[in-house]
Amino acid sequence: MLELNFADVLDTIDSVRTQLIALAIVLVVALVATAVVNKRTVRNAGVRKFAHAQTWIVAVIAAVVAVSTMLFGPLHTMLSLVSGSGTLSESTIAQAEDLAEDIESEGIVLLKNDDGALPLATEKVNVFGWASTNPIYGGTGSGSMNDQYPVTSILQGMAEAGIETNDELTDFYVDYRAERQVNTVAMQDWTLPEPTAESYPDELLSNAKDFSDMAVVVLGRTGGEGFDLPPNMADMGAVRQYGPAEGETTGPGEESDAVSVYHNNSADYNDFEEGEGYLDLSQTEENMLDLVTENFDNVVLVYNGANPMNLGFVDDYDEITSVLWAPPAGQTGFTALGEVLAGEVNPSGRATDTFVKDFTQTPWYNNFGQFQYDNMDEFSTVFSGSAGEVHPIPSFVNYVEGIYVGYKYYETAADEGAIDYDTVVQYPFGYGLSYTTFEQEMGEVSYAADGTISFDVTVTNTGDVIGKDVVEVFYNPPYANGGIEKASANLIDFAKTGELEPGESETVTIEFQDEDMASYDNDDARAYVLESGDYEISINADSHTVLDSRTVTVDETIVYSGENHRSSDQTEVTNQFDDIAPTFETLSRADQFANLAETTAAPSTYSMSDEHKAAFVNASNYENVNDENDEMPTTGADNGVSLYELYGKDYDDPLWDDLLDELTYDEMNTLIAFAGYGNAAVDSIDKPRQTDEDGPSTLNNSFTGIGSIGLPSGVSVANTFSKDLARQFGETIGDMAREMNVTGWYAPAMNIHRTPYAGRNFEYFSEDGVLSGIMAAQQVAGARSKGVYPFIKHFALNDQETNRLAMLCTWADEQTMREIYFKPFELAVKDGGATAVMTSFNYIGNRHSSADSALLNGVLRGEWGFRGFVETDYFGNGHGYKVGDQAIRSGNDAMLATIESVNVITDDSATSVIAMRTASHNILYTAVNSWLYENGQPTVETPAWQYVYYGAVAVIALALIGCETLAIKRFLARRKEAAAQPAATPAL
Repeated sequence: MLELNFADVLDTIDSVRTQLIALAIVLVVALVATAVVNKRTVRNAGVRKFAHAQTWIVAVIAAVVAVSTMLFGPLHTMLSLVSGSGTLSESTIAQAEDLAEDIESEGIVLLKNDDGALPLATEKVNVFGWASTNPIYGGTGSGSMNDQYPVTSILQGMAEAGIETNDELTDFYVDYRAERQVNTVAMQDWTLPEPTAESYPDELLSNAKDFSDMAVVVLGRTGGEGFDLPPNMADMGAVRQYGPAEGETTGPGEESDAVSVYHNNSADYNDFEEGEGYLDLSQTEENMLDLVTENFDNVVLVYNGANPMNLGFVDDYDEITSVLWAPPAGQTGFTALGEVLAGEVNPSGRATDTFVKDFTQTPWYNNFGQFQYDNMDEFSTVFSGSAGEVHPIPSFVNYVEGIYVGYKYYETAADEGAIDYDTVVQYPFGYGLSYTTFEQEMGEVSYAADGTISFDVTVTNTGDVIGKDVVEVFYNPPYANGGIEKASANLIDFAKTGELEPGESETVTIEFQDEDMASYDNDDARAYVLESGDYEISINADSHTVLDSRTVTVDETIVYSGENHRSSDQTEVTNQFDDIAPTFETLSRADQFANLAETTAAPSTYSMSDEHKAAFVNASNYENVNDENDEMPTTGADNGVSLYELYGKDYDDPLWDDLLDELTYDEMNTLIAFAGYGNAAVDSIDKPRQTDEDGPSTLNNSFTGIGSIGLPSGVSVANTFSKDLARQFGETIGDMAREMNVTGWYAPAMNIHRTPYAGRNFEYFSEDGVLSGIMAAQQVAGARSKGVYPFIKHFALNDQETNRLAMLCTWADEQTMREIYFKPFELAVKDGGATAVMTSFNYIGNRHSSADSALLNGVLRGEWGFRGFVETDYFGNGHGYKVGDQAIRSGNDAMLATIESVNVITDDSATSVIAMRTASHNILYTAVNSWLYENGQPTVETPAWQYVYYGAVAVIALALIGCETLAIKRFLARRKEAAAQPAATPAL
């Protein structure tokens, strides 16, 4: 989603331009008429005043008509959004708060715990680090928490767990800076407030040592919509300034209009030097750690953030005995952190991403961020944003690493001898410790004739503390040098036990299909292929540590093509994106990653190929192409079918044709073009307006400020490795949505953590597509069970924020798209039953995602069998590449817009109306299968603003009637008075 900015204000004004012109004309005419009357009735005051009254009464009536056409025309959708929503019951609030605590309890990851330093052996502890007073609860932009509800801070969570913290230290940090900076799409402040080591008074440290011999250090990192985290803090394009004062924007004698700023904490040194990124340790933080470890021998580090920080420095401090990763906890989840520290809860989270020691050694490092084409200037657009006038030029990002994303690269490269694993990776994907120990015993594997692979895993708590464990199942497929690209470690399933008492065991059953291990062959088979050979099936402690394994042998290669497609697919799966195949070489496992250095280098050219450029389309060169053979569908029929009658019926039920025939062109246009935050009322089919709301972990009405409880981040949910908690997450969102009169939820978001520096990683799940897809499917199924339709987003390859509105062309080969970036969406559709999809801001190759028929009709609807509607991400008029006409012809049914721009369908040809009818069918199919129609025809409630309007019009009407009556009475009285006066005698 996109926050509203000045461009939206200009678009809103432009949408009511006709009415504003009419108002201006009415005012001018009234003033001119007044002047003329004054001039021509100088000697007749009665006539003059009566004429004035009539002039301004008519002017007011005309103004009311103009305003009414604004309110019930261009502004109608927006005003309906402002009308508000329902409120949450106390029981639902309590349910959400309990779930937040449960998710964070299992989402906190214990990364280090030397000599059993945790849980805390003392009830008193010194908490260091400014972030301890201002933790990260969620993200920015659409991920923000709602300020209607209180939050539980880290320190409050510790207090609730019976841990006493040093108030003197807390006051010291609050006095340094009371609040965390507020980041928006328009303005990012990357400041990491932290008092310098020199600023700690000796008395403060002395008192701290007297208070407790135990120290906890909290470090925090945030992220959000619109900006990626700066990988080089010394080169952000902003003035780097000294000082923590809130609101300070320039250094002495300096001026800056930059949208990204950073304030150093000291005048004597830079917090970051050239090449150091936001996820590295700042100099002030390092100095603080030196100070703490010099004074305390037992230090617990708590990292609070969604993006894996470079924690390599931990190895430099023997005093740091324990490390906890506490991702954003929502509004009440930090209660769990106190419980984990105190030992009331045994941590059972697992890392959803790999923690690396040196970001420059990752395969994405040189191909993430700011890359603008040097031969696409003619496609640049102009719009006015909050940062001033912007001229976006198409940009690009190359997914040069192919399928080797996250752990799939590190594990495979290590197996091939291309990297030294221990010098690159600090904490593997799937890694996490416990206060107890577990043993996992893998049973024999069954490989049935129908392709089902199954086995049991018995988990036993071999320690002396109650706890939960995670069973992680990976496979290692046979690989032929130079053949289909395959990673040597691939997560395929997982399970989480219940709480196990010491000595207690639980057996979980793992089951999946052999086709799930097939690899996509771009080149020869142009299909999924399960190659013959030995497949190692293993249960792991993490992606790098195998606990036990079995071998499954596939006797003959299976090519899933033609009618022999995978059982989960609706049709044959074959290449859909040959025309946008990358022109660069992709990383290959061949010859032990022989092309690693060459392929992962920075782009060698900034020019789009002539072939791809010739097919590039944005608003500047798009034209409708109609089929003369298309026949105009029926519109405006009187068939007597109401939408509620289609509740629960199949997408292809014949009754749909009768209902769709009733729609008029204008009704379809409104339904399609103004789908921002809801879908429109349609009178002909008795459909009321329905509301959709944004927020990956909450429900936020951007227009009223009304929202729900904020749950922990997507990363927190994925860290739990609990399918049950993910399902409860969706169910709780559904419960809150019903009470708030909401039917659609703009989430879950499931793009891939291609890099830790991506700004929206907090709302996405993981670097792994299978983990992301399973969690997403559970959330979708949970919300749908409550009659709410989630919009799975952002489809697809929306894995960075930099240049997201600058026609960002994302290039990847088809295997990479299908195995990594499409996988979460595929599982959310097939296993979660998703019926709504939000496309992304970026282009897929040279085609915008909302105008990519191969993506939307070929893959989504064709191969996966999706039924429902597809909506754009925020439809900004000034973006220069979204066009409503183009979108509906490509499989994108609705525009996330509230004001009129190029979202409106302009073509009334048969080709266009057929596309409108299909889009309307898709929208209505999803809408009618929501909770709103469970009990038949919904009650239509008049929006609150209309009551205000009708009341105002009534008052104005009464006032005008009164004014007219008074004007007539006074005019008649003056005329009678004038008639009674004797005629003037002429002078002699």
